[in-house]
Amino acid sequence: MNKYIFPFVEIEGQNDLKLAIILNIIDETISGVLIRGEKGTGKSTAVRGIGDMISRCGGAKKVVELPMNATEDRIVGSIDIEKVLKDGEKSFQPGILYEADNNILYIDEVNLLDDYIVDLILDASAMGVNTVERDGISKSHSSKFVLVGTMNPEEGELRPQLLDRFGLMVEVYSEKDRETRKRIIEKRMEFDSNQELFINNARSKEEELYKKIIDAKSNLSNIKVDEDILDLVVNISVDLEVDGHRSDITIIRAARAYAAFLGEDRVNASHLKKLMPMVYSHRLRKRPFEEINTDRITEISESL
Repeated sequence: MNKYIFPFVEIEGQNDLKLAIILNIIDETISGVLIRGEKGTGKSTAVRGIGDMISRCGGAKKVVELPMNATEDRIVGSIDIEKVLKDGEKSFQPGILYEADNNILYIDEVNLLDDYIVDLILDASAMGVNTVERDGISKSHSSKFVLVGTMNPEEGELRPQLLDRFGLMVEVYSEKDRETRKRIIEKRMEFDSNQELFINNARSKEEELYKKIIDAKSNLSNIKVDEDILDLVVNISVDLEVDGHRSDITIIRAARAYAAFLGEDRVNASHLKKLMPMVYSHRLRKRPFEEINTDRITEISESL
């Protein structure tokens, strides 16, 4: 039986969530996106939908999902014990990071994973290479992937050090607009009644979006970033008192991808304004047991 996945282009609302995923596909050096939100807000649907869309439109990417109980060996790779016992040879058995190369690595409930496991994945994501050393065998392989993590904050948080490693973060909520909620119900009913027809009807919209992503990806290196934009980014990061320089680099990368996606030729202040909450909200300093206060981000973005 075929497994039908709800089309990415037919997801109502959650525009920031969809944009954050798209930007990471355009520029994988953005270093992934963490999606925080309550259950039933379309987090998993969006991740699986974008991979399915790319596959249908002729792209190579697919979604590789990390099992909740995955061990270190299953993730990074291990020695092929069966081959050792059979042939007496030590050989490398690839793990999930090998499968994820050039694909989308999806981690549901990333906040429930052991911090050490999350660190391994984030390191591979940042370097684009996974190196395994086991029992005298040293093996390295490419591990370049779009990292997407989802979590329900009611079930626990990630350490700030891990939060910072995700390029973007998006907060998702259930839709409050009544018409949007109504369209969500109607589309789901239509999908459930004839999944194949619903997907086929979305094909032209999928192909249009896919072409837009591919064009943006190919034009990324041509997007100009003027010195006044660099000055603006530095001022924003200093005013927000964020630690390190990861936020500065991330917002420039994301803004270039956004400009390319919009078909523009240079980064401007409006791009930064759109992306500031995604880049800075999870990097603000806070005291233990305090909620993140994003008022300052709003104040600065409104002044741009």
